[in-house]
Amino acid sequence: MTRPLLLIDVDGPLNPYAAQRERCPQGYTTHRMRPGGWFDAKPLRVWLNPDHGAELRALAGAYELVWATTWKGEANEWIGPRLGLPELPFIDWPEMHGTAPRGTFWKTQYILEYAAGRPFAWVDDDITSYDDEYVEQKHLAAALLLRVDERIGLTRPDFDALAEWAAAL
Repeated sequence: MTRPLLLIDVDGPLNPYAAQRERCPQGYTTHRMRPGGWFDAKPLRVWLNPDHGAELRALAGAYELVWATTWKGEANEWIGPRLGLPELPFIDWPEMHGTAPRGTFWKTQYILEYAAGRPFAWVDDDITSYDDEYVEQKHLAAALLLRVDERIGLTRPDFDALAEWAAAL
């Protein structure tokens, strides 16, 4: 059987961008990055927790890891190396921030297209009950939508839930 996908957003789950601006969250390190799509005069501040790399590598035995982020392939250049992750496939969004069906997050429809009927877990800070309902109606395989607080990022209970969900498949 094919392993389920683990679809990983960067901003929110790995980079708790909404944490207090002047305080780097405990366990995180500050990085200054200027990905290709960032046109601001100053580099983007990104907080990353090096422990998340080990947690994601541990889940790689149960999942196929995939970037599901607006960083797209640039996550392999800017995020993955700082977490000790190998190059990962990524979802190349056909349209970002476009029209979404029935109140869902704009990524949701493309997540289902990418999953193409495979089981998946998706970690993102923009998941709502509309997304849960839409996935339940449109996706026949198992799916876990895990909303992560963008002020906190991924936590131990999140990694445990991902491991338990994959083991239960």
